[in-house]
Amino acid sequence: MALLTVRAAATRLGVSYSALKQWIYKGTVRTVRTGGGHHRVAETEIDRLLAAQGRAPRGRPRRRAATAMLVAISGRNQLRGLVEEIRTDGLLAQVRLRIGDQRLTAIITRDAIDELKLRRGDEALAIIKSTEVMIAKSNG
Repeated sequence: MALLTVRAAATRLGVSYSALKQWIYKGTVRTVRTGGGHHRVAETEIDRLLAAQGRAPRGRPRRRAATAMLVAISGRNQLRGLVEEIRTDGLLAQVRLRIGDQRLTAIITRDAIDELKLRRGDEALAIIKSTEVMIAKSNG
């Protein structure tokens, strides 16, 4: 098992030395202590952190991303619908879902569209996370 200094590990991860030290202190990053009390980071730990960031470990071929499948989610504000329209412009995309006879529009990143491989006609799930919900009723 190859061990790297914290500074070398930070460079490999593309983060600052101080950020990596904070992760170590919080227990987010597992390390080995030397006899002198210095932290060392195993290459396997760096590979784990790179994979968590969606980056391939250095020197290894990047695998094609697996098709994502939503297994379970704790949020209960979910609406299932069909993608009716996708409009992209620069970094953002507007997605319109048809949910029964209602329409829901969301603005998400273009990267998210590509990652989800979202296309018109696909079934999708709108997950609503909000601190407020307003209810209205017509006066008729």
